[in-house]
Amino acid sequence: MSDLYWGLDLGGTKIEAVVIDRSMKPLLRRRIATEAEGGYNHILERISTLLEMLSRESGCAVPERIGIGTPGRYDREPGVMKNSNTVALNGRDLKRDLESLLHRELLIENDANCFALAESLLGCGASVMSDPSKMAFGIILGTGVGGGIVCNGSVRSGAHGIAGEWGHNELVADGEACYCGRRGCVETVISGPALERYYQQLTGSFKPLAEIASDCSSDAAAEETIEGLLFYFGKALAQVINILDPDLCIIGGGVGQVEQLYSQAAAAAVERHLFNSELRTPILKPLLGDSAGVFGAALLSFPR
Repeated sequence: MSDLYWGLDLGGTKIEAVVIDRSMKPLLRRRIATEAEGGYNHILERISTLLEMLSRESGCAVPERIGIGTPGRYDREPGVMKNSNTVALNGRDLKRDLESLLHRELLIENDANCFALAESLLGCGASVMSDPSKMAFGIILGTGVGGGIVCNGSVRSGAHGIAGEWGHNELVADGEACYCGRRGCVETVISGPALERYYQQLTGSFKPLAEIASDCSSDAAAEETIEGLLFYFGKALAQVINILDPDLCIIGGGVGQVEQLYSQAAAAAVERHLFNSELRTPILKPLLGDSAGVFGAALLSFPR
């Protein structure tokens, strides 16, 4: 039992749990609906229900330590969740409340950090990150924009718990209002909804981002939208690389499925704003799909 590690990925619509062994192989994985509309206490009960399900099916007791990935960030000093789009979590001490309910220790990290950890150690970055001196920047490009930093085989949380939050740096001066209270954040420019809004402003009609990306050769507005994505992605990511200089970047989220982000045009957009004559940092597609977060959560309790 001591060689099994459990992780939870708490999402707005689903909660996923996994059990992995010492070789990082998944043994059992299950999902249930979050039912976030039921409120904070109901979400806690759903987590407990899922863990009981895993215990029955695996024949193992719930371990003393469980990793959990969450939307938003857990600010350890005041002991509250913040910046979560599952708004029932904000202002609540999720770690303390779950530990009281489950009588287990919770290792809690942002879902972007869990994504970055899993893809670095198990996914597309595994060969590079086998060297513990290497650093990875895991990018979330989807409904929101976030990120996670992995170095020495662990996630970096930072003094405020916001390490990797590049999505709320200003990208466009006096730009679109962001839910965070600022204007022109990266998230307001290159998130999926922002790109779809931009296309709709150009054409007067809505088109999903996947179609916009595939229609570039025949749709001038689609081409302009994707060109804007590449330009602003390059500008925003170059600022991160100038500071962290990571050994690799990994893109997750729905926008990360846009093939043009892995093109020479995207690399050139980064180079244009980089404090170096060329871009040497590989920008990689993830390998673990939408379960990267739950694998990363399980890895939080993994011995280092």
